[in-house]
Amino acid sequence: MENYTYILVGGGMAAGSAISGIREIDTSGSILMISAENELPYNRPPLSKKLWFGGAENEIYLDINQNDIDFLLNTSVLSINPDLKRIAVSSGESFSYQKLLLATGGEVRRLQFGENRIQYLRTLADYHLLRELTEIQDHFAVIGAGFIGSEIAAALTKNGKNVTVLESGAGIGWKVFPEAMEQFLNSYYADHGVNVQKNIAITSVDDEKGQAVIRFKNGNSINIDSVIAGVGITPNESLAADCGLSVKDGIHVNEILQTSEPTIYAAGDIANFYNPSLERRIRVEHADNAKAMGKAAGRNMADANEPYSYLPLFYSDMFDLGYEAVGILDSRLNIVEDWDEKYKKGVLYYMEDEKVVGILLWNVWDKSEAAREVISSGQSYSAGDLKGLIK
Repeated sequence: MENYTYILVGGGMAAGSAISGIREIDTSGSILMISAENELPYNRPPLSKKLWFGGAENEIYLDINQNDIDFLLNTSVLSINPDLKRIAVSSGESFSYQKLLLATGGEVRRLQFGENRIQYLRTLADYHLLRELTEIQDHFAVIGAGFIGSEIAAALTKNGKNVTVLESGAGIGWKVFPEAMEQFLNSYYADHGVNVQKNIAITSVDDEKGQAVIRFKNGNSINIDSVIAGVGITPNESLAADCGLSVKDGIHVNEILQTSEPTIYAAGDIANFYNPSLERRIRVEHADNAKAMGKAAGRNMADANEPYSYLPLFYSDMFDLGYEAVGILDSRLNIVEDWDEKYKKGVLYYMEDEKVVGILLWNVWDKSEAAREVISSGQSYSAGDLKGLIK
């Protein structure tokens, strides 16, 4: 088929969820999904979580009814012509659409050294490669102690590997957690066998006699079997920019997730959207947003025209600790801490001008909706008001 009602560019959680959204409204319109990966849509969080602890790989795939849907895998979109409503792909083919979804996600942020010696964890193929390395190697360095870095460091350690974390900042989660809590996590990881090195400046990663040699600005170096970097992603927005869409820190969309070209929608990591609860534009790189936004975009492509006002959550596992969170978590904000047991169970409120803009539920579960209600209320709170507000 050359002409489709809907074309979805990207094969991740947002695009997969868009299929479900479309089919809730339009049961017969033709759909083509184009993905650079060689996999149908799957959940990404297990790549650094449950797949390391006995989770079955066949359970990570999204539940998609594949009937009457065409898939082009291992294929990239080269260009989009909004005027003709036509795309060109790397196989040499071209296709036309009535509605197009850009769910191109992000590319891992690659370091300026160690091109042949540093592994990244973004795709299922990356996970397979890292798994193979753990079968033959014992000492791993993880560059970055943020969301992915802290998770993969814990996963590798619990799988019996020696792990050294190299962080340019103050330690585990320093951009998110208050200083004393970040210091606790540094000690907590050390107690679990992780060598946390903070305020580190890496100058090179080279291969010498089968090992990676990591050199630092202070003149020191260490030898490691393998190096994994978890330093975030950059939004894959070049395709949108090249066809003239409005782009700044992702693709700008309106309340029904249309781009500046009404027949083109965007969702997931790539989409920059206005969130009414936070009263600002945000871009969210987490699974909950990808799924919810993808489904909403699919429904709106099928003419539901429903505003996307959802405030997504994100979560993480760190050895025996874990959390859910909503809103903006930034250690530079004023943070009100309400602990049941210090650093073991509690709620942290991130404040701007006496308003709550983010909530961290530390080992507190099933309270994300209550957290959303606090943020969405727009009320002013004193520190005393917040004590015991969410339990």
